[in-house]
Amino acid sequence: MSANPVIPDYGDPSACVARDATFCTDWFGDHWWNLFWPALVQHLELTLVAVALGFVLAVAAAVMCHFKKWLTAPVSGVTSFLYTVPPLALFQLLVPVTGFSVLTVETALVLYSLYLLFTTILTGLREVPEDAVRAARGMGLTRRQILFKVEMRLAVPSLISGLRVTTVMTIGIVAIAAYVVDQGLGSLILKALQSPFNTQFIGAGALAVALALAADGALVLAGRLLTPWARTRRAA
Repeated sequence: MSANPVIPDYGDPSACVARDATFCTDWFGDHWWNLFWPALVQHLELTLVAVALGFVLAVAAAVMCHFKKWLTAPVSGVTSFLYTVPPLALFQLLVPVTGFSVLTVETALVLYSLYLLFTTILTGLREVPEDAVRAARGMGLTRRQILFKVEMRLAVPSLISGLRVTTVMTIGIVAIAAYVVDQGLGSLILKALQSPFNTQFIGAGALAVALALAADGALVLAGRLLTPWARTRRAA
C-alpha cells in the first residue's frame, strides 16, 4: 500500500477541514473526480467482471447437472467448499500463484460467487413445472429448444434472485480486495484508516453502500422486465 498522506496537499484548508469535522462535503466534492470517481469505476469494473464470469460458469455447471443429475453432488460439494473459505484466506492462497494482481482478485471473486449462482440457477431449472416441459415436447421442440425457450425463461426469477445476492456480496468483497490490489473504494478506506480525517473513509464507505443498493435495484428492475407474465399474474 502507498505510504503517501491520505489528505492531498490542497493548500489552505476550508473551515470544515481545519476543525476536522466528521464529514466535509466541500473536500468530498473537490476530490470527487480525482479520487472518488476513479475508485468507484474500478470497484464497479472488478465487480462486473467477476459476476459475469461467475454467471457464465455457473450456468454451464447448472445445465450439465440438470441433464446429468449424478454431477450435482460433486459440483455442489466443490462450490460449497469454496464458498466457506474466508475471502482473505482465498486471496492468500492465490497470491503465491498469481501474485498481487487483478487476476488474483478476479479469480477469488469468481470462485466465491459460484456456489450461490450455481445453486439458484439449478433450483430454478428443476422447479420448472413438468406440464410445461411436456407441452413443449408435444409441440415438437427439441431438448435444447426446451432448455432455452421454456426452462431457462421460467427459471429467470430464481436466476435474478441469485444474481442479486451474488452481486451485493461481490461488491462487499471487492472492498476487502484492496489488501491485494490498490484499486476500488476499499483502497480509499484502507488509506483513510491511517488518518484521523474521516471524510475519505465515510465517503468511500457510503459510495460502496450506494453502489450495492443501485446494483440490487437494477437487477430487480431487470427481473421485472424479463418476467412480464409474473406482473400479469399479480395484477390478476
